[in-house]
Amino acid sequence: MPIILLDKPLTWRDVAAIAEGADLILSEAAKARLIQARAVVDAIVDQGIRAYGVNTGVGALCDVVVAPSQLRQLSRNLLMSHACGIGKRLHAQEVRAIIAAQINNYAHGRSGVRPEVVEGLRAFLVKNCIPDVPSRGSVGYLTHMAHIAIVLIGEGSAHCDGESVPGTEALQRMGRTPLVLEAKEGLSLVNGTPCVTGLAAVALARTERLLDWADAIAAMTFENLRGQRAAFEAERLSLRVSPGLAAVGISLRNWLAGSELLDASAGLRTQDPMSLRAVPHVHGAARDVFVNTTRIADQELASATDNPVVGGSADAPRVFSQAHALGPALGLAMDSLATAVAQVAAMSERRLDRLVNPLVSGLPAFLTSDSGVGSGFMIAQYTALSLVNENRRLAAPASLDGGITSALQEDHLSHATPAATKALAILENAEIILGIELLAAAQAYEFQDRSVRRAEGTDRLYRAVRNAIAPYADDHPLATDIRAARDLIRRAPPPTV
Repeated sequence: MPIILLDKPLTWRDVAAIAEGADLILSEAAKARLIQARAVVDAIVDQGIRAYGVNTGVGALCDVVVAPSQLRQLSRNLLMSHACGIGKRLHAQEVRAIIAAQINNYAHGRSGVRPEVVEGLRAFLVKNCIPDVPSRGSVGYLTHMAHIAIVLIGEGSAHCDGESVPGTEALQRMGRTPLVLEAKEGLSLVNGTPCVTGLAAVALARTERLLDWADAIAAMTFENLRGQRAAFEAERLSLRVSPGLAAVGISLRNWLAGSELLDASAGLRTQDPMSLRAVPHVHGAARDVFVNTTRIADQELASATDNPVVGGSADAPRVFSQAHALGPALGLAMDSLATAVAQVAAMSERRLDRLVNPLVSGLPAFLTSDSGVGSGFMIAQYTALSLVNENRRLAAPASLDGGITSALQEDHLSHATPAATKALAILENAEIILGIELLAAAQAYEFQDRSVRRAEGTDRLYRAVRNAIAPYADDHPLATDIRAARDLIRRAPPPTV
């Protein structure tokens, strides 16, 4: 696995790579920033400077001053009370991404956690001993990160070597002992936007693969339905200004180059239905949203998102209370990304419907050679439609959700983490929907005239599918093939043109 050096802020690609197993190492400059920030926090405590969450309560308790003798207890109690997530646990990759974003946040030198706290978090990555983090119960941050942090102090649980073990045993397996947290460390361990940023990085990596597959699969369907390739000509597409549209146009032209199937159908129709001719427009718009979301994710990683943040020096400590822990920019971006992916998947289902419908496809009904006895892809289209409708419900913007928390102190919430988790849920559905279209497009080729050649690109795609999945003959549950097609899309980009 690659090694990523944390010197300057990580990028979303760095975080995504760490999620997949890359190692993270802090530079000497990053370590120095940690030490400097900790010295500032210690000075704040020693000088009795009033600072939110350092020597006061949090939320609506921000005006309650905490005695120096109770600061360690304050940090511990924050973790215990904030670890109240529920539901199915996050995937290991998602937790790894959150941890990477946490470490990145502290390495700015604005939080004041000790280097040993960061090394404790890094040990989770190195040993691949991943805290169990419930996926639900957050309006923005706090709960997910608390479930990670409690393992550092010997509480909670983690998955090590494929089994869930108590926090104390997890630490033993990693060769570590429970940490005793100092002032501010409890708050910093649950604060900021590392949760949404880590999840966003995972979502972006999956979206990038999905969009590449979407172009490739659309090309297969387009060829099977004998589309009018002229709609994808560079001159025509250039009339609409969109980098994403232009990129999809290039992609489609590459996938379809040399297709005798399309040569034979050129000029047969004035224009194709929208689900075919508008592929560059819909997929291109999604790519534009994707690029904007990557910019915002990198912007978030370049920012210090703790509250409070510290500055100055041990001789002249400064502390700033502000709203940097809120994540509206990334919440809005993840809502947009989720909607874009949902739209790409919805168009995929419309193409799938045309493939299985003999009234418009010119192919056997439901892509079965034994119509009537065999139902082929009839119900697979139902499944795709069900997921499209589920995506429509999920795509409602989380960033507009309401709620008032902490006795009116937290009276506006960005719901950034829920925006990211529902984007991941939409991606899960979209991978399945496109997987079904991929299966159907490969099946449709079985009924084409073998003497008329496919494009070189689509032929490579067809062979990649057939290397993993045989043509369907109503001889086993189609769900097995759908899972296999989804896994093709999830694991790696499509074969190169």
